[in-house]
Amino acid sequence: MRRVTTLAAALLAGALVLTSCGGDGDDDEANTTPKGEGSSSAPASDIKVGLAYDIGGRGDQSFNDAAAAGLDKAADEFGIETNEAEAANGEPESAKEERLRALAGAGFNPVIAVGFAYSGAVKKVAAELPDTQFAIIDDAAATGDNIANLLFAEEQGSFLVGAAAALKSESGNIGFVGGVDVPLIHKFQAGYEAGAKEVNPDIEVQVKYLTQPPDFSGFGDPAKGKTAAAGMFDKGADVVYQAAGGSGGGVFEAAMDAGGFAIGVDSDQYNTADPAVKDVIITSMLKKVDVAVYDFISTVVEGNFTAGPVTYDLEKDGVGYSTSGGQIDDITSKLDEYKQQIIDGSITVPTE
Repeated sequence: MRRVTTLAAALLAGALVLTSCGGDGDDDEANTTPKGEGSSSAPASDIKVGLAYDIGGRGDQSFNDAAAAGLDKAADEFGIETNEAEAANGEPESAKEERLRALAGAGFNPVIAVGFAYSGAVKKVAAELPDTQFAIIDDAAATGDNIANLLFAEEQGSFLVGAAAALKSESGNIGFVGGVDVPLIHKFQAGYEAGAKEVNPDIEVQVKYLTQPPDFSGFGDPAKGKTAAAGMFDKGADVVYQAAGGSGGGVFEAAMDAGGFAIGVDSDQYNTADPAVKDVIITSMLKKVDVAVYDFISTVVEGNFTAGPVTYDLEKDGVGYSTSGGQIDDITSKLDEYKQQIIDGSITVPTE
């Protein structure tokens, strides 16, 4: 039977109070919520997995939800106990550290951190707790004997949806909306532009980042996403790709209002977005965070934890594109040609 829990122990109360006070407003509440209903015939495992989400947490219909899906699959298959905590917008670094310590202090081992924003916290806390195994998604800087780095070739998947955008564009003008102007999101932009220009060297690509660090609200502000995308449609774009987390919902709304199209990110957003806007989503760049999270947990269950980086690319089926809705069915053969050329090495996709 699957087991879930919450961080209710008195030992953790102080840490969770610190976390919830990390920012201001309703978005700053740090959640330690159990995953919902579920059971499995698998025998219960002694493994207890803690997962610390980035801003938006479970329910963001994007990056965090992909991590949650991998956690859910592992929980159901292995009968493990799980616990989840969520970052608050604008919280200090100390809040992230306390969140990781709280999970580890409650006996959760391994602890998985979702997103590069946890880099400093993971490196510091992992050094303090050498007997706890950690994994961090999208960061290679936090290193240690008890840290696994789960990385992705986002530029490769973005190349394919960039090619799709160019093949579908009638105006020769497309857009890219990035949540926060950081090196990770530059990989999405670089791949998207390269794929589009492989199809049409003369295509115009408009680019807009919603916020600059240390302001990471660009990953959770649909209004900003809508404004940015609306400006692109007004300037002639007919397809806009967003790598903006929860802000992507606003990009979809702008596409619907403008009679244009959009490209989702991380998960198949045609299946998760508001039904009112899903028909504008012609494809999504699939970043299979669920696969990475599940694979990592399975190695721990098997007693095979390995520190260091592992990269999920096209060859490992770690990135790709979706076909839900059927709007790119006529070009999938061309996209698959590009995919194979990337795998073979005849196309090298830039990362910046």
